[in-house]
Amino acid sequence: MARTRVFGHRIDEVWAGLRRRRAASHWTSLFGVVSAAALVVVTVTGVLLMFFYTPSGEPTTYGGSYAPLHGVEVSQAFASTMRVTFDVPGGQLLRQSHHWAGLLLPASIVVQLMTTFFTGGFRRPRRAMWVLLLLAFITVLATGWSGYALPDDMLSGTGLRIVEGIMLGIPVVGTALKTVLFGGPFPGRIIENLYPLHTVVFPVALLLFVALRGVALSRHGVARFPGGHGAAHDGLPLIPTAAARSGGLFLVVTALLVMIGATVTVSPIWLHGPADPGSAGAGSQPDWYTGFLDGALRLVPPGWEIQWLGRTWTLAILAPLAVVGAFFVVVALYPFLEAWVIDDRGEHDVLDRPRVAPTRTGIGVAGLVFAGVLWAAGGADVIAGVFSVSLEQVILSLQCALVVGPFIAFSVARRVCLGLQRKDRELLDHGYETGRIVRLPGGEYIDVRHTLDDTERMRIAVPPPPPPPDLGPDRRGTRSVARRLRARLWALYAQDRVAAEPLADRAQLPVSRR
Repeated sequence: MARTRVFGHRIDEVWAGLRRRRAASHWTSLFGVVSAAALVVVTVTGVLLMFFYTPSGEPTTYGGSYAPLHGVEVSQAFASTMRVTFDVPGGQLLRQSHHWAGLLLPASIVVQLMTTFFTGGFRRPRRAMWVLLLLAFITVLATGWSGYALPDDMLSGTGLRIVEGIMLGIPVVGTALKTVLFGGPFPGRIIENLYPLHTVVFPVALLLFVALRGVALSRHGVARFPGGHGAAHDGLPLIPTAAARSGGLFLVVTALLVMIGATVTVSPIWLHGPADPGSAGAGSQPDWYTGFLDGALRLVPPGWEIQWLGRTWTLAILAPLAVVGAFFVVVALYPFLEAWVIDDRGEHDVLDRPRVAPTRTGIGVAGLVFAGVLWAAGGADVIAGVFSVSLEQVILSLQCALVVGPFIAFSVARRVCLGLQRKDRELLDHGYETGRIVRLPGGEYIDVRHTLDDTERMRIAVPPPPPPPDLGPDRRGTRSVARRLRARLWALYAQDRVAAEPLADRAQLPVSRR
């Protein structure tokens, strides 16, 4: 009898192939499991909530279990959300677990982006995986934003008013975009239009990006950290070791999300009340992952408008949109820009320690400071209230930090990395301190040190700088602006290595083997 086959392969062959595969063993790989757990929780709870939610902005009279709102005219979307919260058994658990998982998912993806960037995991052949991860993050932001408005409470209504104002401030196409999204005068059919985006379009796009990233990971394998070869460094066996570890973490994260959803209140729409086109909630704040967009709008100086081509161009809206858009474009293209600068055409299966690439690490820290300042500006009013300072002072401080902060962060991070390289160089040259002070027969005291083994030396060794690309004059004897810029950038990358000291200049201290 022929054995069962899967995609043209026998089951025993597939199983043997899985057992031979290895998975990353470093702690940074665990954030992918956290993202997967949050994605599963938000998907399962979202599908269950679809059976009870009514995506309609049509008015109705509330008559549910929450007595303070009896007889109040609300939308059907708000009424159905209240019904899920107070009348459906386990409904509030579903809502709150869905919300908390939606808050955790972008956080875990951000950490994945950070670990991938600082370790150089975006280099060839994994550049497509970097772009897919960033696209997944943007899709998660869009999915969360579209779901933010669906309860149709006062908080979400205030957020939609801000979105409408931003769209109307975009010249030429803004009014058309607003009409397409809202379907008429505010609030129009915004609930009906956002619902398919939140439940179908964005989730399908997210699952597509995740699936493509999984295919790329299966094709290119696991990148390992420096430190030699072998099972201890190339990863854990996928079956059963890595699968058991990941499965355990998956269950723990899922249980924690459900526990938080059962015990910690989030999005109390019954306190906010139904949305009202003629009202706006005071002190409303966006979810944390979209705070940087709100902060970008708040940091623009007032009065930024110009008249051009018979239209009013509101730079207070266009400038933040352009800056945030450019930031994401640079993040997406960085792997290609770095490869172009240093003429990197090889394939990298070994990750970098952040300290061995000070320029890249400095750029990453500068980017985090830039995004962090925007994010903090989203809560400028809260900061002003907590610390009893004027809002104008907070905004001015954040504006200065946005301009100066990234440059300071780049310089400090780069110098820290170079200092850590010098420390590693000291370890490579002289080994670890043992704490033993030995007196020689001649009366001299010496510090006995242990030398590093080969694996440790490989782990902390600083790779040589990239060879210089051919950036000389072209056939006409001139150097283009691009070549001159590339030469300067290459010099910046090439100078981020601590050169080894000549043997004659090193202090010769007695060492011992372990």
